[in-house]
Amino acid sequence: MMDAAPGPLAPGLPEHLSTIEVARMLGMAVRSVQLMVDRGALEAWKTPGGHRRITRQSVERWLVSRAGNGAAAAAPNPTGPTPSAVPLRVLLIEDDKDHQALVAQLVRRQLPQAEIHTADDGISGLALAGRLEPDLLLVDMMLPGIDGATLIASLRSHPMFQRTRVAVVTGLGPEQLARYEGVLSRVPVVRKARLAEELPAVLAPLVHATSGRGA
Repeated sequence: MMDAAPGPLAPGLPEHLSTIEVARMLGMAVRSVQLMVDRGALEAWKTPGGHRRITRQSVERWLVSRAGNGAAAAAPNPTGPTPSAVPLRVLLIEDDKDHQALVAQLVRRQLPQAEIHTADDGISGLALAGRLEPDLLLVDMMLPGIDGATLIASLRSHPMFQRTRVAVVTGLGPEQLARYEGVLSRVPVVRKARLAEELPAVLAPLVHATSGRGA
C-alpha cells in the first residue's frame, strides 16, 4: 500500500530520469507524466533522439508540494476518530472552487468523520488518488490535464482501486454524457444542478461503513 505522503526520492537515483521511470515512481501513466512536462510541472530536456529526460530535482519538488497539499487537506477534525483509526477518505477532483466547497459541505453533513481531499486537475488528482486510495472518488468530467472519462478508465484498470467507489459530478447534460456511455457504465452520475438532492444517495453506502480500517 502506498504511503499517504511520499517524501523525496531514494538516494542513488540518477539526476535525469526517463518518462517511464518517473511514471513508475509516481504511479501514473507515461502520458500523464508527458502532460506534466508539457505544462511545466516537471523540468525536462530532450536527447538528440527525441527522448525526454526529467530532472530528479523537479520530481522531488513536485512530490514535496503534493505532500504538503495532502497534509493541508487532511487537517484533523476535532470531532473525528482517534489517531489509531484510519477514517474514510473522500477525494474530489474538481476545478471549480465553489463546487468544491459545496461538495465538501454535503460530505461533512453526511460523513462528519471523513477526510475530504481535493485536487484541481486530472493529473494531480490521479497522483493523489494513488497515494490516498480513497473510499470514495468524486470526479468532474471536464478537467484540465486529464478529462474525467480518461481518469476513470485509468483507475478501473488498476487493482488497488477495486474497492474504491467512483461517482461522477458533472454539469454535462444527457446528450453530452451519452458519448461516455461505455466508461460510465455502473458509475453513478450526480448533476451539479442537483447536488444537494443527488449526492446523498452516493454517500449513503458509506454512512454505515466503519470509520476506522485499522492503523
